[in-house]
Amino acid sequence: MKFWGYILIFALITGLIIFIAKPFADTNKPLPILGEIDIVNGDTIYPQVRDFTFTNQDSQAVNNATFEGKAYIVDFFFISCPTICPKVKKQMLRLYERYAAEDRLRFLSHSIDTKHDTIPRLKKFANDLGIKTERWHLVTGDRYELYSIANDYFSVAKEDPKAPGGFDHSGRLILVDTKRHVRAFCDGTDPKSVDEFMKSIDKLLLEME
Repeated sequence: MKFWGYILIFALITGLIIFIAKPFADTNKPLPILGEIDIVNGDTIYPQVRDFTFTNQDSQAVNNATFEGKAYIVDFFFISCPTICPKVKKQMLRLYERYAAEDRLRFLSHSIDTKHDTIPRLKKFANDLGIKTERWHLVTGDRYELYSIANDYFSVAKEDPKAPGGFDHSGRLILVDTKRHVRAFCDGTDPKSVDEFMKSIDKLLLEME
């Protein structure tokens, strides 16, 4: 009888350990790579952010090589935006300040108002935010390239006379890894969504160790 009692206790303890350990195991899963994959000659091809070249607030070229070996966070905005942009920038600043000592993480903001958001205006905007160019690039460039690359980030950016300020754009913040794969995104207007996004950032940084 004692024997079966020990077996029962062992089974209960083992089950409890599995029950407790499983949530922790789930949190250790790597972030997914977002987007549709292709199979070419038996190899899995994951979607990547295309090659790009834009110009930042210091008149410097910003391209894929700028982020070599770095993860980065992306958004789309325009300075005169009367709706979501101030909320999104507030959350981007939260991230910028939280990861101030993290050299493996950068920030990339695309202005979609190429007519009015000139380099001098972007520079003033950056100064007003109190950000450093080497960590956070505010970029402009060819408007069609800016609008089309939003698709690679699962975001939206386009002119729309009916939208507030004349542009339709997403308030998403997007996390990109060192291989140009999109790994996570959140609603940049919602602090709680950004809180969850931070967990994804931390998980990606652990992958990079």
